Amino acid sequence: MSLPNSEDAYVPAEKLTGYLLSDTHTIGRAKARFFFSHGYQATAPEELERGLLEIARLSPLEEEVASPHGTKYVVDGILKTPNGSVISLRTIWIIEPGDTRARFVTAYPV
Repeated sequence: MSLPNSEDAYVPAEKLTGYLLSDTHTIGRAKARFFFSHGYQATAPEELERGLLEIARLSPLEEEVASPHGTKYVVDGILKTPNGSVISLRTIWIIEPGDTRARFVTAYPV
């Protein structure tokens, strides 16, 4: 089983530049250091976006959890990084009520 409507999944720009690749975000800065250490850059967020969407489209669904905000989906996959390393990453997506597209929520190494 895979992420529903994975071909329409999307990553909001703010999740990339204001969170995962932000060295000033209270929570995101630790994630930013991790991604920077693997060759990602805040000036090229599209590289990380491509990798996250590839995980959403090609990796199997690990878990599905209903919440008041919609259905959350856990998708684990492999991320090929700009510096040539390969990392295991857990991604979280949500499909909100009334929507059919999965929106990226967060990611972290596993």
